[in-house]
Amino acid sequence: MRIKGIFKHSDNQEKEMSLADHLRELRNRLLVCVVVLTAALLISLNCAPRLVTLLLDMGKAYHYRFVYISPQELLLQYFFVSLVTGVCVTFPVILYQAWAFIRPGLRKGENLFFLFSMVFGLICFCLGILFAYRIMLPFVLEFLITLSKGSGVTASVSVQNYITFLMTIFMVFGLVFELPMVSLLLTQWGLLKVQWMRKGRKVMIVAIFFVAAVITPPDVVSQVMVAVPMMALYELSIILCTICQRLKGGLFKRKRQEREGE
Repeated sequence: MRIKGIFKHSDNQEKEMSLADHLRELRNRLLVCVVVLTAALLISLNCAPRLVTLLLDMGKAYHYRFVYISPQELLLQYFFVSLVTGVCVTFPVILYQAWAFIRPGLRKGENLFFLFSMVFGLICFCLGILFAYRIMLPFVLEFLITLSKGSGVTASVSVQNYITFLMTIFMVFGLVFELPMVSLLLTQWGLLKVQWMRKGRKVMIVAIFFVAAVITPPDVVSQVMVAVPMMALYELSIILCTICQRLKGGLFKRKRQEREGE
């Protein structure tokens, strides 16, 4: 059985890959991902104590006291942080291997779009984590610690609960900042139209403020700090989708003119 996977060589010849060749290539690329993931886990495990200390210092700056209620709790958090860090470090490699595997079956324009989507998505995810670390978490931690002032209650937080809380915040904002990339992909696949996004702007503003109220403490400042970037991301999604739609329309028009000229 042979599958038409076309690879261009230096002699400009085309080669059809068999099913066995495709499976062999898939195995090799999966092996690369496993090796890189293993190396990333080992390196991140070595750095895990410093990463956990960095996260704990963020809470200590707001006068949190941390405890662990089981002998292995702190050790398990080292493994948890190293696992999350290792997966995040390996994820670009996984995306690249996936793109390299399907690249021969894509046209030039699709290859460029897929590559742009990967890079743009990684940048958006990193910006989301940076926003959570630099802007959102300080507001959240300070607000939550102020609830205990005057109550005679000391905030002694479990290390596991604290680390899990921070990682959840990081993942939430990393995914929220993927909105432009997801909108771009849905527009490219024909599942979303720019006209729908423009007409639904008022509804989306209400939905954004509702989501911001759910994932933030009940104070106006924190909600605005989350809602404003989300609205900016929504407007950026409209701009990017409009550009993509115009480029796609111009490409189809040029191809139609070329066919008519022939």
